[in-house]
Amino acid sequence: MKIAKDIETIELVMNMMGQQSVIHPTLIWDDNEIILVDTGIPGQLGEIREAIEKAGVSFNKLTKVILTHQDLDHIGSLPEILKTADHKIEVLAHEEDKPYIEGKKTSIKMNPERVAKRLESLPEEQRQKIKTLFATPITAKVDKTISDGEVLPFCGGITVIFTPGHTPGHISLYHHQSKTLITGDALVAANGILMGPNPHATPDMETALHSIKKFTNYDIETVICYHGGVIKENANQQLLVLADAQ
Repeated sequence: MKIAKDIETIELVMNMMGQQSVIHPTLIWDDNEIILVDTGIPGQLGEIREAIEKAGVSFNKLTKVILTHQDLDHIGSLPEILKTADHKIEVLAHEEDKPYIEGKKTSIKMNPERVAKRLESLPEEQRQKIKTLFATPITAKVDKTISDGEVLPFCGGITVIFTPGHTPGHISLYHHQSKTLITGDALVAANGILMGPNPHATPDMETALHSIKKFTNYDIETVICYHGGVIKENANQQLLVLADAQ
């Protein structure tokens, strides 16, 4: 979905834990950089490539991947993307989530014990599919760590907003040129309404809710929630209401 000049969302269908939903990585580009924010679940390389090409951008010229956090549905296709590329693609993430992304620490939410517990209520066929999905750990090297308030000098400027809680190193991004907030999982949306993060997937809900207050420092015309999609109506006002409620 086109957001503004040189920024679009990619819609990917995700099947995890017996539930189907749509997730929304973001593509940002200019004459020098092509940046993908988050990479879906494992096995979605083909869909990502097709969506990037459909936006009029060459997948083979992708220069950077920015990860909002460590969760499988955000880093899943990254190893495939890096392996396929015939050039160096720089991977950026916050230092707190770097060891999880690189496999030096076990994923906070997708460790074997947690996954096994969530699988108990699913039919056998679904359990086997999910076990296959988690059979091989998804890891990738983080080339550069980025920090709160850092302005990345790409594509008209992108400010890093440290929004921990959903994971220790969760970040959101503010794209200056289009006044777009990319929330990762710091927020979710449904039926055009912004909401706080999913409590079932957020280990430190108190910190996550406090992180929302940071968004009120920005003039935001569009919000992209990885789970929930694009919100344009009364974005600033909705964010103020959410922040005031915390």
